[in-house]
Amino acid sequence: MAGKNPTYERWRRTIFGITWLAYAGMYLTRKAFSAAKVALGPDTAIGLTKGQMAGIDTAYSVAYAAGQFIFGIAGDRLGTRRVVMAGLVGSVLAAIATGMSGTALAFGVFMFLQGIFQSTGWAPLSKNLARFFSRRERGAVMGFWCTNYAVGGWVATVVAAVAAEKFGWRYAFFLPAAGLLAIAALFYVFQRNRPEDVGLPPIETYHAEKMGIEPEAILPRSDRTPWTVVKDVLRSPMVLMLCFTYFCLKPARYLLLFWGPQYIHETLDTGVAVSAFVSSTFELGGPIGALLGGLISDKVFGSRRVPVAVISLLMLAVIFYFMKAIPHTKLALGGALFVIGLFLYAADSLLSGTAAVDFGTEEGASTASGLINGSGSIGQIIGPAIPGLVPKSWGWSGVFGILSLTMLFAGLVLAPRWNAMPSKKAAA
Repeated sequence: MAGKNPTYERWRRTIFGITWLAYAGMYLTRKAFSAAKVALGPDTAIGLTKGQMAGIDTAYSVAYAAGQFIFGIAGDRLGTRRVVMAGLVGSVLAAIATGMSGTALAFGVFMFLQGIFQSTGWAPLSKNLARFFSRRERGAVMGFWCTNYAVGGWVATVVAAVAAEKFGWRYAFFLPAAGLLAIAALFYVFQRNRPEDVGLPPIETYHAEKMGIEPEAILPRSDRTPWTVVKDVLRSPMVLMLCFTYFCLKPARYLLLFWGPQYIHETLDTGVAVSAFVSSTFELGGPIGALLGGLISDKVFGSRRVPVAVISLLMLAVIFYFMKAIPHTKLALGGALFVIGLFLYAADSLLSGTAAVDFGTEEGASTASGLINGSGSIGQIIGPAIPGLVPKSWGWSGVFGILSLTMLFAGLVLAPRWNAMPSKKAAA
């Protein structure tokens, strides 16, 4: 690259910012039900049981998992702009409808729809970012970018909790919906799918860099149809390995996202706001973990993503195992959740973001991200359901024991791919 093009750099900053904001903003409506649970329990006017709450979470997760596969492919075929705009607007409407609900059935239906709309975000936005940032910089860039769901989750939890505490639980849905609507308007104004849409060359040309592509995916570009790209991604052994590992990881993240406030409430007997604030330390540790994971993978491990993911998974196995020994105080539990957030989001951002784009290549980035996230979202269905399925005699110690074994298994399975890298051979 002879020198930096100011127009190109401005668009890179714009795309980074608007895609970061869009995905962070989607957590406003995603986390509303989690924060509102304490005000919807058996001893409240709505009177939802723990089993009903778990069922509602499962309905959301099923829709989210199915949508990841669909909208990952749609992101490659239709482009980020169309898919994500539809998801943002749909999510706003689903949140408003949920806030107007009063029965378990209504909550289940509208949270199912919320899951569909939420699934439009990650894969197409990851592809959008890959169009403007090349592989050699992607670990650090996506490390910063993947702070979106950690920061977004933390802010969303606080906003929904404060709204519920001050104005009633329905505003845990209404206020976040208003915020996401504003973000959707900004996305419409500032987002573009690729550099060519604003008269700029592809990022590979700008950085004089060939895109990595798996050997089995190599075909002349003239012969590569959208469905050829999908088949190529499905044949990639590394993408399939990432699918399996992410399937094992994601239950832990969503269990803590959906049940964190309730866990703190049951353990410390705290109210809606305090329970949400203490549990949100999990998400507060997330941005730091995502950032450090990306930087370390680039600077220490030479753009290899697997080593950081394996180390994080094994550390999580140890921490979850010892959760039963953590003192039952706000400081101790908040600190433990913060450290869990560090390691979990480091692994999560690398597996579902950076590595997915690396091994999916530019053409198949959305499909690969959708496939990996869809596989993780199947695991996500299991995570929020665990507290409702584990025998009462096991308590939260049993829940964390299950998570410990899952993290250990995922880390050991992924470890043999420690040195895996995308092939540097480019498509013809």
